[in-house]
Amino acid sequence: MVEVAGGRDPAGEAGWSGAAPRMGFFTDTSVCIGCKACEVACKEWNDVPGSGFDLLGMSYDNTGALTADSWRHVAFVEQPAVAGSASVASGGAQFVGMPGSGPPGRESGVAGRTDFRWLMMSDVCKHCTDAACLDVCPTGALFRTEFGSVVVQEDICNGCGYCVSACPYGVIDRRAGDGRAWKCTLCYDRLGAGLTPACAQACPTESIQYGPLEELRQRAAERVSVLRGRGVPQARLYGHDPADGVGGDGAFFLLLDEPEVYGLPPDPRVTTRDLPAMWRRAGWAGLAMVAAAVAAFVGGSS
Repeated sequence: MVEVAGGRDPAGEAGWSGAAPRMGFFTDTSVCIGCKACEVACKEWNDVPGSGFDLLGMSYDNTGALTADSWRHVAFVEQPAVAGSASVASGGAQFVGMPGSGPPGRESGVAGRTDFRWLMMSDVCKHCTDAACLDVCPTGALFRTEFGSVVVQEDICNGCGYCVSACPYGVIDRRAGDGRAWKCTLCYDRLGAGLTPACAQACPTESIQYGPLEELRQRAAERVSVLRGRGVPQARLYGHDPADGVGGDGAFFLLLDEPEVYGLPPDPRVTTRDLPAMWRRAGWAGLAMVAAAVAAFVGGSS
């Protein structure tokens, strides 16, 4: 286990020597305006197929979830305001702490409306420190990069789907008509050229921030303090803690409500955590069966 300031070094654990600091995403949902520039930039740069035009009912969300054809997903959550909350008192809208907005909260766009607010979040692969998808891949199609991210090599993927069921976040998906697994690569090709990932480059409000992970964690903690000081006690970080069930995420979030509201698991755990113990037990059981068979053969022959 390779330790660095603020947590483990997954690139070092994967055998990369002299790797650069771990890079990642910090997504500040308090300034997300739901413009979907990140979705479009991701599709254009990575040549991801279109997701169609389906509004999925009462929502502006036309992608619905992270899939093989949506590596960034902007969630729209229309949430009834709670009487007496900061959101109601200040106008009841999503745009908390937006540059130039003054006090927390802002009118929702409908004059005088204080009965709901929009929560918006651009979701993405978490690039876990303890990545179960890596543990179960039988072909080596998934690998850990020198930046600490997790990438699928589509030319090696055999479409077995083990990684799909192993992901605690439900991120990885197989493409219809293709069968192979696809997901965010943190724009691995751009990182190698010293460029910012396409989604972060396109974000007009800097809701998606890219950089050294430890620096992003410090910046995120300061942002939470600012929001709480402005009367937004619900502000919290998700996926930033190296001591959580996946060893900390390479892509983490500032949320304005419980993770479940955004469709995120409240307490994610690496799904392969029990594999070593299971293999040990299976090995001992196999040895016991072999010993029993030998004993039976020797006893029967005598």
